[in-house]
Amino acid sequence: MGVAYSVGEVNHLYVFFVEWSPDIYTKGKKQRCKSCYFNREKDPSSCLVADRVMTAINKVFSKSVGIIKALKTWKIITVQDSGRRSSLCSSVESEAEVHEHQEVEDALPVLSDQSQLMHDHHLQKLAAHMPARTQGYPWNLVYSTSIHGSSLKTLYRNMAGLDSPVLLVIKDMHKQVFGAFSSDPFRVSKYCYGTGETFLFSFNPDFQSYTWSGENSYFMSGNWESLHIGGGGGGFALWLDADLYHGASFSCPTFHNAPLSTHEDFIVQDVEVWTVQN
Repeated sequence: MGVAYSVGEVNHLYVFFVEWSPDIYTKGKKQRCKSCYFNREKDPSSCLVADRVMTAINKVFSKSVGIIKALKTWKIITVQDSGRRSSLCSSVESEAEVHEHQEVEDALPVLSDQSQLMHDHHLQKLAAHMPARTQGYPWNLVYSTSIHGSSLKTLYRNMAGLDSPVLLVIKDMHKQVFGAFSSDPFRVSKYCYGTGETFLFSFNPDFQSYTWSGENSYFMSGNWESLHIGGGGGGFALWLDADLYHGASFSCPTFHNAPLSTHEDFIVQDVEVWTVQN
């Protein structure tokens, strides 16, 4: 609510400020004589008005002394500054969340088809353990039991002519997900093939990988009746039959692995094979 003053009252108010802080209001100006401030003889009423103005202002200033002293030790933050600080904090947190989310997305490979066996946490773990030469390339679905049926022959046939590494993913009837990354596509071969890039993995329930031990080079072998990965100790690290229905997993010297499934002999629910190529 505003306060209205007459011209005379404004003059008296100005006089008060001059007397209160002459170093501020008379800086750069000539000092006026006292008769210019109040002409008590010619206009006695001006004294009464001035006294009233002075009394009111003194009351205001007397109440403000404590506040002024307190303000000297306080840090004044405007609404604009407060909003800016709040906005800055929220923007920093938002940027961190976006950055973290972006890193997760960047770590995930691009799949040509939707996987029925792998979710984002599977993809993220597997992509981080695959060789550098596969990083940044899309994953193409070569074989899936849900699409192509359960047949080892079909699996071999779909990979004929490929010259790129492949990822074998198995889900058994106990809902366990595991498999192997092979440096070479699966094929029928009289002898073992593959390189030390080959590794085994399991999510039972946490991710675990088993890389080449260097003890032997029995990476992979296969015939029309079965597919074998790892060996040398009387059992295969991973074995699948011709119908991709029965499987087995044992510890072996090639990878020094634990059985990939919770059961050494298991029943296959689904199989997917992905190739990573330019």
